[in-house]
Amino acid sequence: MQNQVVNARISPNGHLNLLSRQEVNALLQVTRGNLYPVFRSSSLAVLNYGDYLDDGEELLRRFPDYEIRVIQEERGIKLDLFNAPASAFVDGEMIRGINEHLFSVLRDMLFIDSTVLGNTAFDLHSSHGITNVVFHILRNARVLKPDLPPRMVVCWGGHSIPREEYDYSKEVGHQLGLRDLDICTGCGAGAMKGPMKGAAVGHAKQRNYTGQYLGITEPGIIASESPNPIVKDLVIMPDIEKRLESFVRLGHAIVVFPGGVGTTEEILYILGILVDPANSHIPYPLIFTGPVGARSYFDLVDRFITETLGPEVRRLYRIIIDDPEEVARQVVAGIAEVRDFRRVTEDANFYNWQLHIPLDFQQPFEATHENMRTLNLRRGLPVNLLASDLRRAFSGIVSGNVKAAGICAITENGPFELRGDAAILRPMDELLAAFVEQQRMKLPNKVYNPCYRLTAS
Repeated sequence: MQNQVVNARISPNGHLNLLSRQEVNALLQVTRGNLYPVFRSSSLAVLNYGDYLDDGEELLRRFPDYEIRVIQEERGIKLDLFNAPASAFVDGEMIRGINEHLFSVLRDMLFIDSTVLGNTAFDLHSSHGITNVVFHILRNARVLKPDLPPRMVVCWGGHSIPREEYDYSKEVGHQLGLRDLDICTGCGAGAMKGPMKGAAVGHAKQRNYTGQYLGITEPGIIASESPNPIVKDLVIMPDIEKRLESFVRLGHAIVVFPGGVGTTEEILYILGILVDPANSHIPYPLIFTGPVGARSYFDLVDRFITETLGPEVRRLYRIIIDDPEEVARQVVAGIAEVRDFRRVTEDANFYNWQLHIPLDFQQPFEATHENMRTLNLRRGLPVNLLASDLRRAFSGIVSGNVKAAGICAITENGPFELRGDAAILRPMDELLAAFVEQQRMKLPNKVYNPCYRLTAS
């Protein structure tokens, strides 16, 4: 059946409704220059929420005639949409949440392109400089809340998970919401939607009308993780590394639900940071949790972590199975410790400036065949550096699975090759094989063909 489409002209609602002429001119360039393909695909993903795909190219194929244009008016701007998904409208009016998300995409692309990139005031080649850039993007999006106590819980997990795991993530979110905690996720479906939905119910019961439901994404992955309808504030970071840094700078605790390769990438990212000796004194609650049926999943993840990074890393996280209330209690206790630490050290509650994130974790990693082949997956490296390259390996596999550039590279040149010690590659191979068996790497209506091969050397 052909997808239903509509044409419309929409006005900003809360974002970009007060602009200078210079800013309007910059916005016009977004839909005329090199940024347009990214803006087009990202905006289409926002308009298509509720129909989650693992393939951004498939979304563009469904709506090949979709176009979006910035229109200049005396009082500011509007957006003209052509052949847009009809599901984004009710009785001819765009759903307000989608309207806000659409202008959030434009806002972030404008700020990053016109204010950050090419601006000598921003240093993208040093660790402190990148942390400063992340701060400015988040501040421009108005998601930093300086007047609130620590209460932001980052939730990671797969966007395509069984119903049992989704319901469990929703109940954990409910327990967090009952305790007036806010939720930040990757903004998609599954374990990103469940905690937000549960927290919204918990907040409603507590008559908490100020709850924050923050979604953070990036252009390369938004099509496979379109914003879910609970997301109130949406931020588009320029790349996956700045997205990950946003999570750990904003969050006061992290809860990890079952997922696939992308979730493993996130786990390796936070463990690589927390295991760094420079961060040994900084409290950061990290909990892995799922229903009874997810016990084997976390056993696999735990074994992979200890066999690659070493058993001492286990002290950095706690696994809680089938107990949402205990998860919430542990998060509350951990955030209390974070609050006391921030008070003593006079660090900001709204942005974790003290956490040391090495440049290796911050520099964008391009998943090319050469870059994947030269990753250092060997024993003898400091644990935080090994975690960094393992994170990049999983990031490359995510790219080969769902990102347009990665899929194109695999189609043209075959699977990525990962080289390293057998003691590192064997548990990695076992984990990836288990993900395939559990259909955590199977794309809709397709048999999964691995985008990688492992070579012990």
